[in-house]
Amino acid sequence: MTTPQPKTFAFYGRVSTEDNQDPESSRSWQLTRASTLIQPHNGRIVTEYFDIGQSRSLPWQRRTQANLLLAALRNPGRGFSAVVVGEPHRAFYGNQFGLTAPLFVHYGVELWVPEIGGPIDPDNEAHELVMSVFGGMSKGERNRIKLRVRTAMAAQTLLEGRYLGGRPPYGYTLRDLGPHPNPAKAADGKHLKGLTPDEQTAPIVRQIFAEFLAGIGLFAIAEGLTANHVPCPSAHDRARNRHRSGIAWSKSAVRVILTNPRYTGRQVWNKQRTDEVLLDVDDVAMGHTGVMRWNARDKWVVSKDITHEPLIDDATFEQAQAILQRRGRGTGGQHVRQRTRNPYVFRGMIYCAACDRRMQGQYNHGDAYYRCRFPQEYALANQVEHPSNVYLREDALTDPIDTWLAAAFAPHHIESTITAMTEAQPLDHPPAAGTAAQTIITECDAKLERYRAALDAGADPAVVTGWIAQTQAERARAEASLRANTDTAPRRMSRAEITTLVNALGDITAVLRDADPADKAEVYRQLGLRLNYQPETQTVRAAIDLSAHRGVMVRVRGGT
Repeated sequence: MTTPQPKTFAFYGRVSTEDNQDPESSRSWQLTRASTLIQPHNGRIVTEYFDIGQSRSLPWQRRTQANLLLAALRNPGRGFSAVVVGEPHRAFYGNQFGLTAPLFVHYGVELWVPEIGGPIDPDNEAHELVMSVFGGMSKGERNRIKLRVRTAMAAQTLLEGRYLGGRPPYGYTLRDLGPHPNPAKAADGKHLKGLTPDEQTAPIVRQIFAEFLAGIGLFAIAEGLTANHVPCPSAHDRARNRHRSGIAWSKSAVRVILTNPRYTGRQVWNKQRTDEVLLDVDDVAMGHTGVMRWNARDKWVVSKDITHEPLIDDATFEQAQAILQRRGRGTGGQHVRQRTRNPYVFRGMIYCAACDRRMQGQYNHGDAYYRCRFPQEYALANQVEHPSNVYLREDALTDPIDTWLAAAFAPHHIESTITAMTEAQPLDHPPAAGTAAQTIITECDAKLERYRAALDAGADPAVVTGWIAQTQAERARAEASLRANTDTAPRRMSRAEITTLVNALGDITAVLRDADPADKAEVYRQLGLRLNYQPETQTVRAAIDLSAHRGVMVRVRGGT
């Protein structure tokens, strides 16, 4: 009896912090399982791919080692003829198996799984069903881990007031509170940390609250701190703020300090959350990415008792919050959008060329102006040559801009303008949401076929019936989403329709001159108008994008 030729394998495994396992122990365990599977078949592992710290929710293309393995599949001289995974529920998540397995089939590389007992047969529906179940188990396990962790952190904050990590707020530094209460973590040498006032920055926090309650505004407080050469938070802690310039205080930094309840001596958690959004709405296979967003204040978890030395008392903090609320600048997403009492035709469209900031609208003696005020302290700190105040009168711009726009609809330009407007429309591609819904419908149809095959093969009817009901509900939701997107999808206008619309407007110059300021502002916004005012030369550069960028230089003092 001849001994079979050795079969060469690549090994793939994965572990991350969400698995709550030691990386080396997990790797050794998964490698042992894989070796036990292939040894009776005279198999030998010649190369390893093991992802550490890569979440299972990441598709293979975005995991470091898994992506290298996929790249090796394309290489005819890869050195192995099959791939064995350590644990399928760590290797595959959700529908990842269905998106990855076709690559192995295409390149003729077998995929071995211990739970299957050997190689996966791409034509065996039972194998595909089992791997789909493992993907669902993996997704469920991750969700349960997230729920347990968040519940534990909320309880530790609310009841124990425990410091849960992250950078200490400005005004505090960290101190050692002794060994960790978890015996396993204490055995690893881990200690608890707590907040203690910082001798240098704690007085600044108290000063900010005192000045704010005395009636000084956020801008003036920031300006005064910069003028007194007080390092801003990013300048005070450069090691963790290398991405920031740290040259001056900002209003936002002052507001963050005024809205942080930690200064009352209580621990706070859940001020922000991580939402998972699609990385690419046109390619759902690329998976999701985390986006940090602020929670409403009623979602914050605040400790019941004082856990560290407070810098201010509760009354001072609540008084500051009341003032901010009256100004419409509360915390936790409660910002109130202020409505202007006067219309501004170019609101949000004029930029100061000296500092590249938007100019603010201001009425003086019944006339609309745009102003850029750059405090001297900020100008010195940022090394910007900027006048104390830059003013631009609105009516100096209106007629030249309207005349410039109307020129595009002059008789000798009208045909080229209509052509540009026609070509500038988006193509009739299906909306991304509709594409995603169609993908879900296709996946659901494939699942239903597999479930019916499982029933024919003798699977438990009660279990499979539950799967079918869940998939049918998911398919119905996707169909509803597809219909909604189809009904609201934008339609391209034909050249004839655009021509009819332009002719119906008549004299464009008169239309713009007589239009309501709010309607005119909306037209400018839709056109993407941007105006850059150069105070030294008193000129404005206007730019609009129809299908190609166009620009004009307008003289706003003494002619056009």
